Amino acid sequence: MAQDRDYILGTHDEEIVRLGIQHRVWRPRALDAWRRAGFTIDQTIIDVGSGPGYASIDLAGIVGTSGKIISVDRSRRFLDTLESAGRGYGIENITTIEADLESGTLPKANADGAWCRWVFAFLKKPRVLLEKIHGSLRPGGTLVIHEYFDYSTWRTTPRCPEIEEFVQEVMKNWRSDGGEPDIGLQLPLWLPEVGFEIKSLTPIIDIFPASNFMWQWPKSFVKVGPQRLVDLGLMTADRAREVAEAFDRVEKTPNALMITPAVLEIIAVRK
Repeated sequence: MAQDRDYILGTHDEEIVRLGIQHRVWRPRALDAWRRAGFTIDQTIIDVGSGPGYASIDLAGIVGTSGKIISVDRSRRFLDTLESAGRGYGIENITTIEADLESGTLPKANADGAWCRWVFAFLKKPRVLLEKIHGSLRPGGTLVIHEYFDYSTWRTTPRCPEIEEFVQEVMKNWRSDGGEPDIGLQLPLWLPEVGFEIKSLTPIIDIFPASNFMWQWPKSFVKVGPQRLVDLGLMTADRAREVAEAFDRVEKTPNALMITPAVLEIIAVRK
């Protein structure tokens, strides 16, 4: 369907599984950021670009039954997945809203906080979303963001030309679609302009061996990403196979290490 094509990696089952792996890898970072941002019981928190809602489920547990999570995404399939998971866990404090983050509106929720991970990077007008989030928070409400500021740091040791070239291809296609993988460089400039006070800026980059669970995050992307690009006509099947085979070789190399794309964590407060 057309909306599925709007998501560069789609909304199919394999992508929902990959996003689950991604969230489990990044969950400790998110929980720590939410704690430092003051997310707590009784609050209303907006999950901006919630996807299938793995973060929403965690946030619902933090705010408790007296709090509220508002999960906003443009994919009905992702929101259906979240609603199904919520019913399975017996969670009743998540409200889902199907809305395009660029052309649609966010609820005037007077919310206590908002969370956004790897969403601004895919938008053609990311600053507009910042303005919308500002309008959805109460004065003193806190926004937590995780976005890349240097995607090109993703590589391995031993160095692998196929993986490094693949990273550059991903960035090129990303930008040709109107997004900006290194959007984290812009956000600290815009936040004060639209009415936020930046409380902290924290760079995050990890280096780990294949035995570390974090390895499964880039591995899951290499498993799904190249084939998705093939499906969209952005990569040849031969090239996708070369990338996958190169990744397998690195994974089997003794003492190999993965270096992740550099992420910027931002905690900012609405004035």
